[in-house]
Amino acid sequence: MTTNPPNLRPDLAPAAQITDTPRRGQPTLGMVSLGCPKALVDSERILTRLRAEGYGISPDYAGADAVIVNTCGFLDSAKAESLDAIGEALAENGKVIVTGCLGAEPDYIREHHPRILAVTGPHQYEQVLDAVHAAVPPDPNPFVDLLPASGVKLTPRHYSYLKISEGCNHKCKFCIIPDMRGKLVSRPAHAVLREAEKLVNSGVRELLVISQDTSAYGLDRKYDINPWKDHDVRTHITDLARELGQLDAWVRLHYVYPYPHVRDLIPLMADAGCNVLPYLDIPFQHAHPDVLKRMARPAAAAKTLDEITAWRGDCPDITLRSTFIVGYPGETEAEFQTLLDWMDEAQLDRVGCFQYENVAGARSNDLPDHIAPEVKQDRWERFMEKAQAISEAKLAAKVGKTVEVIVDDIDEEAATCRTKSDAPEIDGNLFIDEGFGSLKPGDIVTVEVDEAGEYDLWGRISPKS
Repeated sequence: MTTNPPNLRPDLAPAAQITDTPRRGQPTLGMVSLGCPKALVDSERILTRLRAEGYGISPDYAGADAVIVNTCGFLDSAKAESLDAIGEALAENGKVIVTGCLGAEPDYIREHHPRILAVTGPHQYEQVLDAVHAAVPPDPNPFVDLLPASGVKLTPRHYSYLKISEGCNHKCKFCIIPDMRGKLVSRPAHAVLREAEKLVNSGVRELLVISQDTSAYGLDRKYDINPWKDHDVRTHITDLARELGQLDAWVRLHYVYPYPHVRDLIPLMADAGCNVLPYLDIPFQHAHPDVLKRMARPAAAAKTLDEITAWRGDCPDITLRSTFIVGYPGETEAEFQTLLDWMDEAQLDRVGCFQYENVAGARSNDLPDHIAPEVKQDRWERFMEKAQAISEAKLAAKVGKTVEVIVDDIDEEAATCRTKSDAPEIDGNLFIDEGFGSLKPGDIVTVEVDEAGEYDLWGRISPKS
């Protein structure tokens, strides 16, 4: 049992969990998946395609005939992490295929690791398969190599990421994701709903809806109408959420930009008959209008406070999570103080924070007045101290209340669970440290909260559960 560290990075997906057992003589691939949940979904799709062609999946380097490294290229530190992972895979296995966001810079990768077999960019599934076929020819056995109905999953069986679109139309100066992944491309609503239904039928109890910009879902398709069962559904986040909320699973929305139509989601979250959780993950990034303008972000922090007030008025139990950047080029002490003051007013429930760093190709690199590293560190510490105090007070207010939790893991010390306010890996946990022997991962039970910390809760199973 471990409690959450205060500097947990909100951009990382859970570590890939590979439980496949290859048959004797089966060609096998290893997978190293780095970066965000969207990249983890790409890894799942690649492995599902390969599994359907008869490949086994190895959990270690020694058992793999080749290794695929799905890279992240969002920050320079993430690029360094990707290069390290490629180097480790080369040293341990020797046959390495590189894909993902950093794959958009093949010359950069080959400059550091010339021995790699192939490089492909993000969501270039066919090219990855071609590279695998060249390195490790398939040898399928249709009588043995059965593919799970839900495909290959790299998360625990009881929750799954559901990617609804690719790409992004925003032009934030600090971000190169549109250059790597292109403009917004939404999946048709019926395709998303079909995948969601299959996942729930296979035992998934929580769907984590992800994209680069969830609020913009369907914009590129002009919100077209799709037939679904006995009715039609618009390719629009409100309609999609309403339909997902009718499935027998929690539905958690991530990466929701604060467009005006977000307010239409709040009644779904307040509806006891709908399984859309009262949880919004919104990347505000900063609060001072001048900093937001330099970021090329919407600069209406005051209106955002009004929206937050309205959301809480319609859904008092709503949990708001966000991420922020401190030390952005030109950020003055007064602008940073505005962010701290805004945090006091907004009282966000879950908060992550990055220190700004240059990314090759980002327009923010050319801005004047870059901030010294020691100043960025100081501001990060002060910001996290503020966020921690808010979190501690909010969690203390939950003591004595009854909440529903989903069980993630069980060891000899406790059952590690999450409330509706907690996404896996990036938020807090609730620990049940007595009377948990009959629980198993994926169970949803009612708990009485009896203790709170800075980021986590402790409780006991309610007699009503």
